[in-house]
Amino acid sequence: MPYRIDIRRGGDTAGLDRLIALGALDVDASPDGRVAALLPDSVTPDDAARALGVDRVVVSRAEGRDDDSVWVLAPRRIRIGSLSVIPADLEPEPGALRLIDAPAFGTGLHPTTALCLEALDEALRIDTPDSVLDVGTGSGVLALGALVLGVPRALAIDVDDEALRTAGANARLNGLEGRVQLVRATANAVAGRWPLVLANILTAPLIEMAPSLSRRVGRHGRLVLSGIRASLRPGVVRAYRDVGMDCVDVKAREDWVAVILGASW
Repeated sequence: MPYRIDIRRGGDTAGLDRLIALGALDVDASPDGRVAALLPDSVTPDDAARALGVDRVVVSRAEGRDDDSVWVLAPRRIRIGSLSVIPADLEPEPGALRLIDAPAFGTGLHPTTALCLEALDEALRIDTPDSVLDVGTGSGVLALGALVLGVPRALAIDVDDEALRTAGANARLNGLEGRVQLVRATANAVAGRWPLVLANILTAPLIEMAPSLSRRVGRHGRLVLSGIRASLRPGVVRAYRDVGMDCVDVKAREDWVAVILGASW
């Protein structure tokens, strides 16, 4: 488990470089000379102190983001395609999506979310649908990102009440609450079809949900699946091919992939 270190003073650029060489997951130096870093447990606090040229460092528990799958000192501004995602405590930017720092998955920092947003951005450059369905919405980042990029309406569903509360807070923060409907439901429990469906969840549920997710995709529609380990991609593609969907693109980042499927009907 990673841990956090802080020192009150000191820490030159060379010291920060040495921390990175030790395997630091994130490093931040403030103008007043304070240094913070996230280190893997294979690196001892004494190792860090020596790298920084100080006698000791203050050690504390690290806080993971995105269900402890991303280790950063604090949320940060990122840009994926045409979309900027910024923490709620930073100054608003025109056209940016602001997200509160909450436990619900979907800060934009995890590769699976970034892959989905990239696929979404590319799809909207070709054609802007009148609505999207976001399955397993978490923080709401995908549904809200679609709205920021010009989609008129979105339905975002999840089975986790805390995720829906977070998504609602993010919708209000961005003034989008009138364009997104948040519902506690599974893909099986909603009716209708959408021109674009997004689902960033785990591989096993994606395979299990192939029949229900395919039924939510409209004529000539697109389905973007993420949360898939690269080695498991063939099984996902096969499951959706069996229900009549064609793989039209695959995006990869680190050991993750997003699969973009097209309806054959």
